[in-house]
Amino acid sequence: MSNPIVADDRLDLRGVKCPANSARALVRLESLDAGAVLEILLDDGEPIESVPPALADEGHVQLDRRRDGAGWRLLVRAGG
Repeated sequence: MSNPIVADDRLDLRGVKCPANSARALVRLESLDAGAVLEILLDDGEPIESVPPALADEGHVQLDRRRDGAGWRLLVRAGG
């Protein structure tokens, strides 16, 4: 049995429109040490479609993506 990934920080972006949600997630990830894990809560639709690719483009790694009620819960490892 694998151990669950524990987030070092959490960012709730539900209700935040694009592209502000991507920008806020990137700012938070850049403030973390490389390798730290950020839990990000996002709305369904455009946010879940646009935020993960924007984070990947900047070198951050999505570890997990799960439905969370009407939205999504992402776990992202900060790149270096």
